[in-house]
Amino acid sequence: MMGYYILIGAIALVSWLVSNKLKSKFKEYSKIHLQNGMSGAEIARKMLSDNGIHDVKVISVQGQLTDHYNPANKTVNLSEAVYNQRNAAAAAVAAHECGHALQHAQAYSWLTMRSTLVPVVSVASRMSMFVIIGGFVLMSIISSGVGFTVAVIGLGLFAMGTLFAFITLPVEYDASNRALAWLESSNMLTSQEHAGAEDSLKWAARTYVVAAIGSLATLLYFALQVFGGRR
Repeated sequence: MMGYYILIGAIALVSWLVSNKLKSKFKEYSKIHLQNGMSGAEIARKMLSDNGIHDVKVISVQGQLTDHYNPANKTVNLSEAVYNQRNAAAAAVAAHECGHALQHAQAYSWLTMRSTLVPVVSVASRMSMFVIIGGFVLMSIISSGVGFTVAVIGLGLFAMGTLFAFITLPVEYDASNRALAWLESSNMLTSQEHAGAEDSLKWAARTYVVAAIGSLATLLYFALQVFGGRR
């Protein structure tokens, strides 16, 4: 298991570095105040309106970097800072979440696929590690193939989470592209503000890349242990 701990440690370190960089970027671009004087909430409402979306509410939620779009109740949920502040970082996040609302309205295939997988993955992700470890235990104490079968089932459950992580990538990148395209075409931001918004979204997207790679690396590690252990 030492190899597993080294792998998890390396992934955690990279994730921490990217997360810290993201936070520092948002702090930096939070100091670039918008010349148009609009808050994140106002920008979100205008982007929705400009794209003919009138059945999505923009609401404030507690926490930091808790911003998200909820397709179930059609709400763009912005953290208090993003909702109220008037800077490049807030504009980037608000427009990005509205990008998801546009995806939903246009039945963007990757978003539809991700939404379909949510209930299944939520269960699979909670169970996968227990099933895999249970399989290892059974493989070590009994000679039949029961432990191997259980471990493979656990791998299948974990693979669903990995698939979900990779499906998330085009969803997030597309939302950012929609946000930046609208911010530019609507002349909402100056060139400096737009550069800050673009850089913010770039680092936000990298957190999803790290998560996907980490999930794949963990899956491959356990697959090697399961199939190698059988031999």
